[in-house]
Amino acid sequence: MRQYRANIEKECVAAMSQVRPSGKIVVVKSRGEADFAVSQLMRERLIGFDTETRPNFAPHMHHTVSLMQLANATTCYLFRLQFIGAHQGLKRLLESPDVLKVGLSVKDDFRALQKWMPVQPQNFLELQSFVTQFGIEDKSLQKIYAIVFGKRISKAQQLSNWELPILSPQQKAYAAIDAWACRDIYLELNKQQP
Repeated sequence: MRQYRANIEKECVAAMSQVRPSGKIVVVKSRGEADFAVSQLMRERLIGFDTETRPNFAPHMHHTVSLMQLANATTCYLFRLQFIGAHQGLKRLLESPDVLKVGLSVKDDFRALQKWMPVQPQNFLELQSFVTQFGIEDKSLQKIYAIVFGKRISKAQQLSNWELPILSPQQKAYAAIDAWACRDIYLELNKQQP
């Protein structure tokens, strides 16, 4: 099994070429669109997972999850949770033992999602734990991706407002890349398991 470098410096990451979206990005804003997206994702064995929440710039402010990104090989669905509301299909997908969901810092995501809708997540893989068996000690998605693929994920949109009525093209690309990156890292490393 290949061993990767344990850590990577920010300067090395900054010098790498930037990752671009690798497929179709679909913004999901209605219950009907969510029903369709979930029906597509329930057919998968593996999907990438991430969430985005509007950042808090004051101690008394607390926002609920604004966006949930779920990606298969060709499409990343961006679920605008503030428009969709509680959705039984999404809950069923997150609780499905048949679909492996790969994400980073998923416990934080689960905690935040409980404010949106009570969910008992099943069959999630935490990348931060998974990568340690390959010698990777860095914990950020950007650094793990750089170590595995030698490319840089831009974090310029991380602290943007995820509750805007319309997401910018840059926000959509950033959100989708994070979900695809989780899936791609898992697939690349999993190829090397005996």
